[in-house]
Amino acid sequence: MSLHPTLQPYADAWTHSIEAISELVQPLVEAEWNQRTPCPGWSVRDVVSHVIGLDCEMLGDPRPIHSLPRDLFHVTNEHQRYMEMQVDVRRHHTAPEMTSELEYVIIRRNRQLRNESRDPGTKVRGPHGSDLTLEESMRRHAFDVWVHEQDLRTALGRPGNLDSPGALVARDVLLGELPRVVAEDAQAPRSSAIVFDVHGPVEFLRTIRVDIQGRGTLETAPALGPAATLTLDWETYVRLACGRVSPESVSDRLKTEGDPELTAAILRNFTVTR
Repeated sequence: MSLHPTLQPYADAWTHSIEAISELVQPLVEAEWNQRTPCPGWSVRDVVSHVIGLDCEMLGDPRPIHSLPRDLFHVTNEHQRYMEMQVDVRRHHTAPEMTSELEYVIIRRNRQLRNESRDPGTKVRGPHGSDLTLEESMRRHAFDVWVHEQDLRTALGRPGNLDSPGALVARDVLLGELPRVVAEDAQAPRSSAIVFDVHGPVEFLRTIRVDIQGRGTLETAPALGPAATLTLDWETYVRLACGRVSPESVSDRLKTEGDPELTAAILRNFTVTR
């Protein structure tokens, strides 16, 4: 294996999630592919199409030449239009077409990973032609595929893998967004601390400290007298952060203490995926 050691966790997370997705969808009958998922506007088929499209982009395949319909209510910005292309082009594919393409993409990606010898800092092409490091690209990809595995599990009533390698990547990705959410988006008071207490298959206690300049930093040390504390389970944390549920719909799974206006502002800005 020539993969750089810092990239291995992301390759392992992707492998675990993509194999779980393949196992989930292999036995589905045609009607089950049309079931709604928590991902806005997308069915099971659409989510799998998106995952296939993500891996095609990692492989460097050309993007499909395709005109999107104008009546897709969930497509409201350029990022969503970009992502929808790989989905809409497969909307009328049958179950066997979907599973066979998924399997073929997995084979090709496994081969690519076996032969991957580039440095983690190598610049690669990201969405919309942006430049990312190979490490960041693989990290985001592992996160995306795990989140979509969870979308499929929710739609199909097959919960699981909330503590898998992909879940640990997702934890780190989502925690990395918290300082911005709290300090910039929710405008938490300067010189304050906000605590997040998350329990369940993935557990953590983290503090966001906002300094006198209004910058947020992520700390593992607990805070004495925080301005606010949010306590919730890991699955709810993920679904909120990924825009799959509203704070109101999971209020029974969420406990807030401290400044109610601040906690409301944090929850209002909690979604970090586009």
